[in-house]
Amino acid sequence: MERKRLLEMVFFWHGTPGSWRLMLWLLLLLAWEVGSGQLHYSVPEEAKHGTFVGRIAQDLGLELAELVPRLFRVESKDRGDLLEVNLQNGILFVNSRIDREELCGRSAACGIHLEVIVEQPLQVFHVEVEVKDINDNPPLFPVTEQKLFVSESRMPDSRFPLEGASDADIGTNSILTYKLSSSDYFTLDVNSKNEENKQVELVLRKSLDREEAREHNLVLTATDGGKPELTGTVQLQVTVLDVNDNAPSFQQSEYQVRIFENADIGTVVIRLNASDQDEGVNKDISYSFNSLVPAMVLAQFSIDPNTGEVVIKKNLDYEKVTSYKIRIDATDKGHPPMAGHCTLLVKVLDINDNVPQITLTSLVVTSLSLPVREDAPLGTVIALFSVSDRDSGANGQVTCSLTPTAPFKLVSTFKNYYSLVLDSALDRESVAAYELEVTARDGGSPPLSATAHVSVEVADVNDNAPAFAQAEYTVFVKENNPPGSHPALVCSSAVGSWSSSQQRRPRVCSGEGPPKTDLMAFSPSLPPALDRQGEERSETGSNHCGQTINKPISMNKIFLNDEKRSVLETKQNKQMN
Repeated sequence: MERKRLLEMVFFWHGTPGSWRLMLWLLLLLAWEVGSGQLHYSVPEEAKHGTFVGRIAQDLGLELAELVPRLFRVESKDRGDLLEVNLQNGILFVNSRIDREELCGRSAACGIHLEVIVEQPLQVFHVEVEVKDINDNPPLFPVTEQKLFVSESRMPDSRFPLEGASDADIGTNSILTYKLSSSDYFTLDVNSKNEENKQVELVLRKSLDREEAREHNLVLTATDGGKPELTGTVQLQVTVLDVNDNAPSFQQSEYQVRIFENADIGTVVIRLNASDQDEGVNKDISYSFNSLVPAMVLAQFSIDPNTGEVVIKKNLDYEKVTSYKIRIDATDKGHPPMAGHCTLLVKVLDINDNVPQITLTSLVVTSLSLPVREDAPLGTVIALFSVSDRDSGANGQVTCSLTPTAPFKLVSTFKNYYSLVLDSALDRESVAAYELEVTARDGGSPPLSATAHVSVEVADVNDNAPAFAQAEYTVFVKENNPPGSHPALVCSSAVGSWSSSQQRRPRVCSGEGPPKTDLMAFSPSLPPALDRQGEERSETGSNHCGQTINKPISMNKIFLNDEKRSVLETKQNKQMN
């Protein structure tokens, strides 16, 4: 899509002053984008099924006709089937409802990462689809009614904290403004210290008279910054109390604490201290979490009502929650009681407590066996890996290494994505298999690591021709042999035995190959032509058909060295059998 916009700009500015220089710059930018192997699209959340996202096949330079033969597919981790590609026209479209808040929560950046894989040859492309926020969430208050108890003795300008609204959208769509219904006694003050902790307070304008009005009912409205804007409301019920005219007060309205996620259960986060100017039971203070504190906070922390100590009661996990906002009340024991308020912000600090994971095409692995032909060209992709770590910062930065390296190497393709490729030639006759170890190590201190074992089996190809034991043989042939006769063979085996062969007749037994010669075996201690007295004799043997024959000992001879005799003897034995 970005490439299409660049091309439109090129044609739009054609003919304007300096247009050629601008066109050159845009074309260079376009070439860089294409070479990067990554595409960027955007789509608004809540888009209907079938909404056009981009011409993904065209933008990746793929022909429509090759999508199916090359097994074109799109994969996305943990994103289901939100996006899909039409293989007929190569268009990426919205397949199911996309809710940005469900997908990314309060994160400012929200995107869907796609892996586009085609085979024959194997190619991998990375596509980022930004999910844009729309103003589809109104401000919400935690309750429909907030109750406040205010003593009639409170002085003007006294302040009473209110629980503000929240908006699941981001950006301007989540910026809230507040408005209070008309009142002679109260006004509204919003202290925007930061977006994370916006203080909304009800301010007393003039002294109250319980006898004149026991209750004041107000409406607080929150409006977001979207277009069109959305609103939410809450009812405020102010009950006027008599007597006990001093409420406890904290030294600070807001406390901030930083604590590591591996802190032990029972660790004291902070010890709060409030004071009351009254005397007797009216100054005795009890600490508690505000009634509007979420259940997740109550499950994670506890507070001692007498000491004000906030204690961890459940293990913290930075990967789940990075901060807690806790409203705390200090209530005296007067009649009626009065309360002071503060806010505790607990920031959870990350530690390196997550081991990296190694994933092979969406499958977490610790071992794998892969085949590869020994004539595979250099650069052949053997496997695709990705590594990840749930930690943040340096604790989540993962590097990947390969042991041993030759004849393979790891190539970083995109962020934490790697390809295992062939780096030098293979020879199955030298090495038939390789045992590789892929190690993923994070940047924590100390670092954590994970390993995956990869077995690469080298598949054989027919790359070796047959070879003789030696390049030259010497044959001794007796002169005046009749036409068609074969010379007799005399050789010794590697253990010193002798054998002789001579063709007796042209008729041979049925079998494979050319006619076989008759065979006889002799004592390893004597030459085949002599008996124990050194006299010439004949031996009895059997031909290839199993018939008994008499063979003269006087023969033509071929003398071979031990190695060649052993080879010849082996071949003759195979013919016999």
